[in-house]
Amino acid sequence: MNLTPAIRQGLAAALAAYIVWGLLPLYFYALTDVPPHELVGWRVVFTIPVCFGIIWARGQATELRAAFADLRLLGQLLISALLIGSNWLIFLIAIKSGHVLATSLGYYINPLLNVLLGTMLLGERLTKPQWMAVALAGMGIALLLAGAIETLVVALSLAITFTAYGYVRKHTQVSAVNGLTIETTLLLAPAVIILVFAANSAEGMSLLRGGQTAALIAGAGLATAVPLMLFATAARALPLSTLGFVQFISPTISFLLGVTVFGEELDKTRMACFTLIWAAIALYSWDMLRRSRQTPA
Repeated sequence: MNLTPAIRQGLAAALAAYIVWGLLPLYFYALTDVPPHELVGWRVVFTIPVCFGIIWARGQATELRAAFADLRLLGQLLISALLIGSNWLIFLIAIKSGHVLATSLGYYINPLLNVLLGTMLLGERLTKPQWMAVALAGMGIALLLAGAIETLVVALSLAITFTAYGYVRKHTQVSAVNGLTIETTLLLAPAVIILVFAANSAEGMSLLRGGQTAALIAGAGLATAVPLMLFATAARALPLSTLGFVQFISPTISFLLGVTVFGEELDKTRMACFTLIWAAIALYSWDMLRRSRQTPA
């Protein structure tokens, strides 16, 4: 792959995004006393001012107004907003229920789904070793049908929603910050409804508890906006298969956190699944490295 300035910028953005995402279980684990649906609502509410602040600083208000006036673009971003909102909710439910390893597996599967999507819809071609890698990953996923169906449901739900989100955003002609601003604005109405119900519940609104909980909830805007904008930048600059390759960083961090910090158990079925996924990643990575060395400078 020829590392043009755009490709280098895309790789840097992807690396930063995936490192932040890999560490997010630590952040949201500190908010496990906040119901997942309420936390999604707060993520939307606090992401919007971050986005508008960046737009104001960059002087992109005119571009944002033009984007809001494009009905076709709004339709695309409505789809991506629903996909990322669903992904957030699934992720937070998994963290709250102690399934960090399942989230890790989902984001290991995601790059391989990117590869398949790039092949089927974008005309990207895979080599035989890459097809073998996809087959190994499929075997690993199939193992979960026998002994860890809950892990499979969480992992596939995360992988499918985020793969689809990446595909839609790659083909949506809008800048990263404007796109995220419109996505969160489109999600604002349901977020407010969720928070109104939360305020009227027996537990009350979590933000009003003050202290660390309130600070972390408010900080969720930055934790949400920054990596997503980095990802959107990377998605537009990199081939889908390359984007998937870099994403292996995030689930590796989450896997290590799940085993060490959160103390989740790796039974034989899950261990066998992860082993097959890692073998697939190793094979795919080796093939990419081999082909890059064969490409003339």
